Amino acid sequence: MNFSDIVNRLKLNKDLPDEELILLIDSDEANEPLFAAADEIRRKIYSDEVYIRGLVEFSNICKNNCYYCGIRCGNKKAVRYRLSKEDILDCCAEGYALGFRTFVLQGGEDPHFTDEVMCDIVSSIRSLYPDCAITLSVGERSKESYQSYFDAGANRFLLRHETASEEHYRHLHPDDLSLENRKKCLFDLKEIGFQVGSGFMVDSPYQTTRNLVADLRFLQTLQPDMIGIGPFIRHEDTPFAEFESGSLYKTLRLVSILRLMFPYALIPSTTALGTIHPQGREMGLKAGANVVMPNLSPKRVREHYMLYDNKICTDEEAAESVEKLKNKVACAGYRVVTARGDVKKDCSR
Repeated sequence: MNFSDIVNRLKLNKDLPDEELILLIDSDEANEPLFAAADEIRRKIYSDEVYIRGLVEFSNICKNNCYYCGIRCGNKKAVRYRLSKEDILDCCAEGYALGFRTFVLQGGEDPHFTDEVMCDIVSSIRSLYPDCAITLSVGERSKESYQSYFDAGANRFLLRHETASEEHYRHLHPDDLSLENRKKCLFDLKEIGFQVGSGFMVDSPYQTTRNLVADLRFLQTLQPDMIGIGPFIRHEDTPFAEFESGSLYKTLRLVSILRLMFPYALIPSTTALGTIHPQGREMGLKAGANVVMPNLSPKRVREHYMLYDNKICTDEEAAESVEKLKNKVACAGYRVVTARGDVKKDCSR
């Protein structure tokens, strides 16, 4: 099997038959040509720049009970917290002083954060930092809610679809959640005008390689601006505690495939990659990723936003160690920049 030929066709055409995508996803022999081609494309479009986002995990309270998630409402062992508006603004002030020009507000689906509360927070950040991008990751809401966040000053929204297969979705979520609504939310966000991010887990329980191909096909339909993926990592207090964590190299191959299929996308090298391998994030950058998201959350709560076991929440991951992060990125052959890092548009779409 000549994987270089398959990769070159993907690089030129941005598409492949399902069977050839399966070969690339499943074979370690594809690593070298995939990583090289993906890095070539990301450097052509984004040079050696790596955008940094200041992540504020503002609440680990969630009304949902997704089977894979450590902050699911059914986890009675979780130590719950909720940041105040003042806490969030303090995080942004710290991040701005460090050079961050994008803030990512991420939390569980916490009923306390109504539209009124969220809009007040967003508008305050927008007023204080008009030169910054504001990204929200607060789950499924109504189109009217999303519109209110956009009108208040939010620019971007992250909402992973997690899996595009209905059968697989039912393995991961309780009956009160639906894949149909998750997809509707994503298209609502695009219609409003957000820069939209989606993505999926790799090697989540009961996942097949054809499920992963379905994820790629869904993203081709959605055409998101940002795509975040990471390996499934188990959490001991969930129904999936006994499942194996996902493959590092399969995840990296998928990062590269995404870079080739969506050359203009903003693709983070995720904390999950850094959790399963000490150089996981650097490897993600070499596979085609171009975003990292250091943590701006207060030290006192970082260890409680535990979506999965052993999540990095030390000072090395945190924003105050941004110089250490810059050095690691430089050693990998890239350069951290403090620009907002908006997506570069593909004029061929």
